[in-house]
Order: sequence, then C-alpha cells, then structure tokens
Amino acid sequence: MSSDPLTVLVYSDNARTREQVRLGLGRKPATDLPALEFVDVATAWAVRKQLRAGGVDLAILDGEAAPAGGLGICRSVKDEIFQAPPLLVLLGRPQDSWLAAWSRADGVTSHPIDPFALTEVATRLLRSRLTPTSTELVHR
Repeated sequence: MSSDPLTVLVYSDNARTREQVRLGLGRKPATDLPALEFVDVATAWAVRKQLRAGGVDLAILDGEAAPAGGLGICRSVKDEIFQAPPLLVLLGRPQDSWLAAWSRADGVTSHPIDPFALTEVATRLLRSRLTPTSTELVHR
C-alpha cells in the first residue's frame, strides 16, 4: 500500500459543515488507510474543476448546499466525468435517501454529521478506491 496521502474533496457552501466533515474524519480514519488531505470547495464550479483535474480519491458533497446542492452535482458528475472518484452525499434527512439513489451517490450519510457514520461510509469508499477490481486485474 502506498503511503501517499489520499485526497478528500469536501463541498459545502457552509464553512462550518466543511469543518465538521474534516474533524469527523480526522487525518487518519483507519489504520489500513494512508493519511487524508482535504480540499475544501464552496461552489459547484470548483467541485467540477477539481474533479476534472484528477487526484481526488473521494468527494463528499453537501446535499443541503445552496445554490447548487450536492445531489444535483453528484448526478451531473456521474454523467460528465469519466472515472469520477466515489461520491458521498450528506443528506438533510434520512427520508431523502431516494434522492441519493437518483443522484447515483456511492455513499450517503445524514445531517447532523455523525463522525462514526461518516467515517464508516468514507473508509469503505476509500478502500474500494484502493482495491483493484477484477477487470483491472485482467488488463494488467
């Protein structure tokens, strides 16, 4: 396993939400994962720019952000960016899980941010990013 840090993009128009995500995950959320580096963004334009540039291992998108919510951004990223990283969406309420399915989010958790739930979903998605799939093994 590489010791290079993993990059986590955190999108919200609310600086406090971004801070809660960073604090909830911490720099080393699991012993089997490298340390995390965070990229904070506050606009949909910045999300797309960062994801198109590459190098992001996980994107966490606030579904309650305005004017562009994380659910809509998630759906457009899935349509527009080839091999986008896993996308985790923060829902305003658990009853909105159908919206997460519509957005094609890879992972979901709810506000208020629960550090344990966030870490569980984020580490699962990061591990999937680091584990080669069977098709990648065939092509090597």
